[in-house]
Amino acid sequence: AGSARDDAQFGLAALTSAMLDTGAGDWNADQIASRFDAVGAAFSAGVSEDMAWLSLRSLTEKTFFDQAFDTFAAILARPIFNDDDFQREKNRTLAGLKHREESPGALAGIAFSKALYRDHPYAHPEEGMVETVAGFEAEDLKAFYKKYYVSANAIVVIVGDLQKPRAEQLAEKLMAGLPVGEKPAEIPPVLMPDRASTQRIDFPSSQTHVLAGMPGTHRKDPDYFALYVGNHILGGGSLVSRLFDEVREKRGLAYSASSQFMPLYREGPFVMSLQTRNDQTDRAVAVMDETLNDFIKNGPTEAELVAAKKNITGGFALRTDNNAKLTDYVSMIGFYRQPLDYLDQFPAKVEAVSVQDVKDAFQRRIKPEWLQTVTVGGATDSK
Repeated sequence: AGSARDDAQFGLAALTSAMLDTGAGDWNADQIASRFDAVGAAFSAGVSEDMAWLSLRSLTEKTFFDQAFDTFAAILARPIFNDDDFQREKNRTLAGLKHREESPGALAGIAFSKALYRDHPYAHPEEGMVETVAGFEAEDLKAFYKKYYVSANAIVVIVGDLQKPRAEQLAEKLMAGLPVGEKPAEIPPVLMPDRASTQRIDFPSSQTHVLAGMPGTHRKDPDYFALYVGNHILGGGSLVSRLFDEVREKRGLAYSASSQFMPLYREGPFVMSLQTRNDQTDRAVAVMDETLNDFIKNGPTEAELVAAKKNITGGFALRTDNNAKLTDYVSMIGFYRQPLDYLDQFPAKVEAVSVQDVKDAFQRRIKPEWLQTVTVGGATDSK
């Protein structure tokens, strides 16, 4: 129920999610907030390209938990979508979208997604566009909710101090409030670009935002770990990455330079990013591209690979050291149907990656001739 389900109504999934706690069951937004506050609970909701999520964090003690859970269940199963609330939330969203037009980074992200995905459902920003959101009616949100917020399309993740029978009971109680419905059609495959492109967008700023990349990897990709470990060396390892060293340390062309893979149900973006002075844009982009090309051609050194593995596995325990982080991982495992021992196997999968694995994966998957580059900033006048 994420933004990939918007069809032509870009922003519909996000606005539907934002409306859920503005009124549900017998309570308005203030009463809902008071019910959570009274028992020390925290509620949130949101969307990504692939999914919509609702989250509750509550104390375990029964009196507190029951009130928080009942409120949460009402938000999930009985949102009201009151017209006055809708108009207010729509206007707030529109104000945010208009403010977004003042951000070169946001404009770069929108143009970059469009360059990568063209007419694919991943091409538009999750929050939508002014021209689409302006046309929404409350009935549009109700129809979206009715279609996608159904138990056949839901996953329940529970992390905390309770036994399996109690967790099953809570999950069944949550789902009992929803119609069964149907799972939606699969998100269509991503088509790779047929050529490289460079898009320059003029913006009155002293810094230019640069994004370059292409569709990369998906959650069930057999190349995922080779690409993940390799990218840590290329640009994901912050101050010790190739891109940071070549662009920042050696040449001082940017404050930082990085890269990442963002796996989704289909191929999510592989993106390299930096910000630089307008007059250095062309040189910075050239160095970034050269660094990528060299990495694809020659791969990492053995020393780089050993250091990357130590960094990734050494910090892995901190990624699951509280319930919130663990919930995020379990949600990913459930939604993308990863092996149930994913977290147990993660360090071993990282350790198993070889220099040749990285080199082979990057050569097959990241093609410079398909690279899409977007720059947003003032006149370049590069020397």
